[in-house]
Amino acid sequence: MNPLSIRMHDADNVAIVANDGGLPAGSVLQDGLKLLEKVPQGHKVSLVPIAKDTAVLRYNVPIGYALKDIPAGSWVHERLLHMPAARSLDNLPLATQQPAPLEPLAGYTFEGYRNADGSVGTRNILAITTTVQCVAGVVEFAVKRIKAEMLPRFPHVDDVVGLEHSYGCGVAIDAPDAIIPIRTLRNISRNPNFGGEVMVVSLGCEKLQPERLLPPGSIELKAGAELDVVCLQAPAHVGFMSMIDAIMASALPHLERLNARRRETVPASELVVGVQCGGSDAFSGVTANPAVGFATDLLVRAGATALFSETTEVRDAIDQMTARAVSPEVAQAMVREMAWYDAYLQRGSADRSANTTPGNKAGGLSNIVEKAMGSIVKSGTVPISGVLSPGEKASSKGLLYAATPASDFICGTLQLAAGMNLHVFTTGRGTPYGLAEVPVIKVATRTELATRWHDLMDVNAGRIADGEASIADVGWELFHLMLDVASGRKKTWAEHWELHNALVLFNPAPIT
Repeated sequence: MNPLSIRMHDADNVAIVANDGGLPAGSVLQDGLKLLEKVPQGHKVSLVPIAKDTAVLRYNVPIGYALKDIPAGSWVHERLLHMPAARSLDNLPLATQQPAPLEPLAGYTFEGYRNADGSVGTRNILAITTTVQCVAGVVEFAVKRIKAEMLPRFPHVDDVVGLEHSYGCGVAIDAPDAIIPIRTLRNISRNPNFGGEVMVVSLGCEKLQPERLLPPGSIELKAGAELDVVCLQAPAHVGFMSMIDAIMASALPHLERLNARRRETVPASELVVGVQCGGSDAFSGVTANPAVGFATDLLVRAGATALFSETTEVRDAIDQMTARAVSPEVAQAMVREMAWYDAYLQRGSADRSANTTPGNKAGGLSNIVEKAMGSIVKSGTVPISGVLSPGEKASSKGLLYAATPASDFICGTLQLAAGMNLHVFTTGRGTPYGLAEVPVIKVATRTELATRWHDLMDVNAGRIADGEASIADVGWELFHLMLDVASGRKKTWAEHWELHNALVLFNPAPIT
């Protein structure tokens, strides 16, 4: 076995072991360093002696401080470190980096569905909005029948999905933070992949009434038209099947209009791509996330919109983010989102350290600081041009920070609300994550995972660590795959297997 290690910066005093299965004690690294103990794959080895209380550097950033003297060649893990305090939100660099503009990327297109509001869908889906969890079972039953009995008559409609969630009643609907789940569901109903066709199933007695969820002016309706609502408690419904019949009858004209649509050639600037990571490991910041960051730069150069998120997973890189803002105002907006989330965690007697999972640590990530340094690179190098609060819809192009929790399902749900029409998801530990509402491209950080999960991973970024491809190679591969998936020429594995996670609304307001 040829021992392989990866050092992210010349100043780092640790490197990660790249070999499958890790390296046994006695292994000699490229520079002649001999391992004093077994080091698992993805975990850190000390390159020099690290004295107690000295910073452990990865990405040339202190990811922790040694709790005791650590000899060179030792396995460096979370139990040997104490985590740095969170970076203060005061005196941050505000829009101090002004990189030379990247050359525009012209001539790239995809085949998409142009909507009346100017947005473009990558899929042509009938979405059924629900106001409350109480109706979820009824909608699920109806969707199964619509897909079995009606959808075959409409070959140009890709799918029918119920926008089911756990909100709508039993909540403090007038609390200030209740606006977050309400506007999230409202903006998901307006996602470009749904073609402007909005139909709603309501129970009738819930707090989140249809007119509150979708008030006049929040969606485009034809002149004289009313919001299409099926209310299950309406006196007209006698028995369960009459409810199902009403939902199916309501779906018919929407399906007919969607079926009349055709894909047309549109510029790549119409893509709205959400990037996210889940089941991260130490390779996330080495292979997959840098490749995604390269592709993010390509998207922005092509005039598209790229969304990066996960507040707790970028909080420790806040100084990098504010420095990259296009203006002090954008930088201050990021600071406000971070401060709001700090306070939210504090109210729950938690802090950012609660983010890292057992799987993250098993994959070599010692703490949230190390995880953040690998997470932020998904955003590439271009300036950050805007900030979205949770549940808000994007109204500008470029690289946007869409503030979300780091939870995979909640982040994906909020990026859908932001208008995402294509999703890129990196993973090192592996996850079958998928969304019914938008194609999800999965990027593996390691070749071993890509090989073992060959029919779940769409891109193998592990080739970067193997020395078989560069970050640019995989970034371009991902960019071209985005155009093919957006055009419907290719399906992702999550689409192929119909692997769909539930929508999970972020509700920081009280539950009554």
